[in-house]
Amino acid sequence: MKKTSKRGHHTLNELNITPLLDLVFVLLVIFIITTPQMVNSLEMGLPSGKPPPPPDPNAPKPIINRILVDDTGQVFLNEEAITDKEIKVRFQALKSLDPDPKVVVKGGDNVDYQNMIKVLDALQQLNITKIGLATQ
Repeated sequence: MKKTSKRGHHTLNELNITPLLDLVFVLLVIFIITTPQMVNSLEMGLPSGKPPPPPDPNAPKPIINRILVDDTGQVFLNEEAITDKEIKVRFQALKSLDPDPKVVVKGGDNVDYQNMIKVLDALQQLNITKIGLATQ
């Protein structure tokens, strides 16, 4: 006599999650692709294709202030040494002479970044925006 078992007639105890995992991975890929476009909203002023107008030969040359930070951290403004306490005062004096001064900052070959940042931070706090970084 054949024994019958109830194993053939069992209920589904486990949920099949394979379609759910497929859906989660598709959503993950969509978010990975679309997130960089939402984050990278950098505004840039691109140059136009027109050449600049010729400079006026009678106009005075702009005064360019040169700042040098040497390897020891000493700051020189127009070849004159200034101390850390005088930096803001001297930059404020530059700004009082010219409301929009032009500044070129140059660092020594082995200058510590903190010394450069100290000078650039002082310029930023005084809202001096026409800054160039000199390179060799």
